[in-house]
Amino acid sequence: MTDKLDLENEQKWLGGHDRPFYFFGPCSAETPEQLRSTASGIHKNFKNVFFRAGIWKPRTRPNTFEGIGIEALEWLKEIKREFGFQITTEVANASHVEACLKAGVDVLWIGARTTVNPFSVQAIADALEGVDIPVLVKNPINPDLALWIGALERINKAGIRKLGAIHRGFHMTENGPYRNYPNWNIAIQLKATYPELPIICDASHISGKPELIPHVAQKAIDLDMDGLMIETHINPEVALSDKQQQLSPDQLNEIVNGLTPKSKYSTDVAFKSKLEILREQINQIDNELIERIAERMSLAKQIGQYKREKNVTVFQIERWQEILSRSLKNGVALGLNEKFIKDFLNSIHDESIRQQTNNHKNV
Repeated sequence: MTDKLDLENEQKWLGGHDRPFYFFGPCSAETPEQLRSTASGIHKNFKNVFFRAGIWKPRTRPNTFEGIGIEALEWLKEIKREFGFQITTEVANASHVEACLKAGVDVLWIGARTTVNPFSVQAIADALEGVDIPVLVKNPINPDLALWIGALERINKAGIRKLGAIHRGFHMTENGPYRNYPNWNIAIQLKATYPELPIICDASHISGKPELIPHVAQKAIDLDMDGLMIETHINPEVALSDKQQQLSPDQLNEIVNGLTPKSKYSTDVAFKSKLEILREQINQIDNELIERIAERMSLAKQIGQYKREKNVTVFQIERWQEILSRSLKNGVALGLNEKFIKDFLNSIHDESIRQQTNNHKNV
């Protein structure tokens, strides 16, 4: 059982912005000129957005760009003054919170590396006691819904009612084409648990590369998420952090204009039927199945290459019988129909043979 969150209606604290809510800006604040040029490029096409920029950057390894720090808060304040954007940045400890509050930052977010540590989240919650400011909590690095909910509960118990979540994907053993595997089902479960909780999709961190961002952003819209966070840099090629996943303002405009709005009937998940939520979960599982099958075929191609190098036949009956026997046993134990399992596996096997055979021909 989870405690009910005491939340303020999102329209009260996201007022002046239409759904989906947009959080655009660079991964990191690098220079005043870089921030201003990026903000100007965004402002050309988008007026009501939250301008995001990291000023403390907890990097995986030392001796990389770790942010400008407090000095960059002054740069963000200037963006707010000149362009009228609300400004937002990541906080990882109590001193970050205090500096942001003093600088008049409009929205704070807690990063994935912080969410995993209840001690760190509690320290931030303690620093927020008695403060009225919106706070967004990113999902933890690993797919742990309870840990995500726990972080939200800690911030809420500190008196923060303007609360939201950011879905940025999860680090898995196999992320497929993504930087962070989306595992949409966890975000759907969070929304089903707290229908009133706004969830923003960080399409940049899920995608890891510009070409995937349209797909991820559209998926988030289709799943009725409340907003998008997309990293935008005036010149991504020279960005000091995460340059491989940032867009230029013009690219951002093209992608956002290409998104298909969601149907009116699903504008508020609180009114969705249980059937609709279950259908969304089925859609997610279907997508995951396709992605996993694609990964399997990629491995089949590698096996085909290796067989060619060793002059081994593509089809090996003993291996196929082993797969069929094991999968039938497992599938029947899980309540699946035996004929369905055989038909499904035969289709997979036929495609796998085709992939290996093509690999033989193409090498």
